[in-house]
Amino acid sequence: MSEEIKSVEKNEEPAKQRRSKEDILEIIIAIFLGITALATAWASWIGSLHGGNMSTNYTKSNNLAADGNARWNEASQSLMQDMQVWNMISDYQVEILYASGIGDSDKMYENAYKIKFICADNLTQEMADIIAYDFNYDADQIITWVEEDERATTSPFADEDYVNSYYEDAQAVLAESEAVLAEGQQDNTRGDTFNLVTVIYSVVLFMLGIVGTFRRLPNRMLITCVAIVGFLFGTIYMFTIPFPTGFNFLSFFGG
Repeated sequence: MSEEIKSVEKNEEPAKQRRSKEDILEIIIAIFLGITALATAWASWIGSLHGGNMSTNYTKSNNLAADGNARWNEASQSLMQDMQVWNMISDYQVEILYASGIGDSDKMYENAYKIKFICADNLTQEMADIIAYDFNYDADQIITWVEEDERATTSPFADEDYVNSYYEDAQAVLAESEAVLAEGQQDNTRGDTFNLVTVIYSVVLFMLGIVGTFRRLPNRMLITCVAIVGFLFGTIYMFTIPFPTGFNFLSFFGG
């Protein structure tokens, strides 16, 4: 009888050990199920924030591009108007030089006054600086300016920097638009990466969920280990991805 009892006790010991391992495994699975579920929710949330930033940046980029194009068109119109003003001034300068050559002082003064009136109404200060014109010039000074100052008869539009200055404002806005667009594309890429992390976590949840269908303990442990490795890989990969621009967790709670 005592031998039978000892035999039963010996058989019960491996069963208890196995049961103890199964209990520990179930606890581990339960813990990782909860942690993975939370990590999945976190990755989904951060991915959606990246998606929101992407939409915001794309919209801002489009608005800036529209504004930049409008400024570019406005600059082109200003350039054409100033070129027309310069063409008129240049024509009157030719008349002054020709009249000076033939000694026709009346013609010289007539064209000098034409230049004065045109410049008063149409010449910009920037162009006046380039051609060395003073808005306070009288007719005599205008004639002297035309005859003696080389800058007076040199087209300001021969200066590439001056022509480009018309478009500086538009170019700055368009450059900002491209920079914002690049940020939006980066947010899109990061959002897609967080979605990939979510997929990895979903696979982990699936594997942890089917562990109970395996009867043999070694098989269950193998699936659990693979799931844990997948979870660690997804978590490490997730933390290599930058958070959305301006992200502050406390800000969602008024902090």
